[in-house]
Amino acid sequence: MNQLPEILASLRWQDIIDISLNSYILFRLYVLFRGTIVFRVLLGIGILWVFQRVAVASGFIVSSWIFQGFTAAAALIIVVVFRNEIRNVLHAKNLKSLLWGIPQTLPPSSLDIIIDSAFALAKRRIGALIVIPGVEDLEDQIQKGVHWQGELSKEMILSIFWPDNPVHDGAAVIQGQRIAEVGCILPLTERNDLPTRYGTRHRAALGLAEKSDALVIVISEERGEISVAKGDQLQRTQVREKLEYSLQEHLGTGSRPPRQRVIQKLEIGSAFFVSVLLITGVWLSISTGLEALKAFEVPIVYMNRDQAKEIISTSTGKVSLQLSGPGTLIKSIQPDGVQVTIDLGNTKLGQNSFFITSENITHPAGTAVVGINPNLVEVTLDVLMKKELPVQVDWAGKMANGLVLERASLKPDKVTVIGGSLILDDISTLYTNSVAVDSIEQSGTMTVPLVLLAPSLKIAPGQTNLITVDYVIQKRLP
Repeated sequence: MNQLPEILASLRWQDIIDISLNSYILFRLYVLFRGTIVFRVLLGIGILWVFQRVAVASGFIVSSWIFQGFTAAAALIIVVVFRNEIRNVLHAKNLKSLLWGIPQTLPPSSLDIIIDSAFALAKRRIGALIVIPGVEDLEDQIQKGVHWQGELSKEMILSIFWPDNPVHDGAAVIQGQRIAEVGCILPLTERNDLPTRYGTRHRAALGLAEKSDALVIVISEERGEISVAKGDQLQRTQVREKLEYSLQEHLGTGSRPPRQRVIQKLEIGSAFFVSVLLITGVWLSISTGLEALKAFEVPIVYMNRDQAKEIISTSTGKVSLQLSGPGTLIKSIQPDGVQVTIDLGNTKLGQNSFFITSENITHPAGTAVVGINPNLVEVTLDVLMKKELPVQVDWAGKMANGLVLERASLKPDKVTVIGGSLILDDISTLYTNSVAVDSIEQSGTMTVPLVLLAPSLKIAPGQTNLITVDYVIQKRLP
């Protein structure tokens, strides 16, 4: 949890668009497939994925591998086994309806099932008679069919009136949430003023409607038309709203109560919130699960140095570090976000050795130090002082036969040097660069630079490190 603020702070605009887009896709999948078997399978795949991530986080190698295989197989099953269900959901939907809009989400009532079934039968040109009783008993009006008492559903109604079903020519009587009887024979009307296009089904529907308070829906298999018989009226109904109004009037019901509309809005809002939450969780899981490495060249910062002591020399001025952590977090680290510090508070004059550990390194929370090079730093401390030292020429080699260096004078012959006391205490003379005498054949003047034995030594201000040498060469006496 300590990583969360850093991870959220490293959010890029690409990540925000990525999360928003996938959240909306997940939300639309819920809207399109809710209430179907496909949705339940998708929910199961989601649960498998959660288990797989838990297994990975817990280090369960075999379990994570098994869950990953099940998840991949389940995704294939959806496409192969439930292709018809997917096609039905997407059938006749334009791009706008796929990407926008909220279809009806409340559990379907008997009225919804009857209306959907009627239009599905009409579309397939399957003839049907559906009786919705009123208050009166229909026992004396219809010839008994097959006692059914099946649960009301669109699939059940379609199967009853399927042409190969033995009871498809009869009427189905619906009472509440159940199909009470099927294959019922209805009385025919005795009217002679009906159009010739009306066949036996229409005459049977009008015959029962004339003799009772029942409402009868009749679907023509020749024309795919829906008609409603009520009383002595037989009216064509090709619009869903008109059929819904007729049924509501017959059953004495109005539109859906406001409470159900509130429930629908709450469901949709909750689904969208859960979609965003799930996708954000997936993003966090991936961003924290993908480890990355990055190398940093970090200068060393020395702290708490005694003002009387000077750093004369160090074994290195920088330390190479390797940090590991979530990819998004590692990418967001700036060079000044990593620092190596060494505390000089308890040091002594001379050489001091320091081992670099994680305690010496400041780095963002959520990252880990996996490499330090070098891990040992040596620091030499001393007290600065000035010392005047004589200068000598470093003659090298052997002069030619018959020649001898008679004398040499240096200007200046003394130089003041600034450096640590530990070094200067051991130095009594300063030397110039080596001067080869085997190439000198006559007297002359040369300028030779001084050699400082330690890098920490410096020539005092106003002094020079160039020495002028006047030398005299004579022939050797026999």
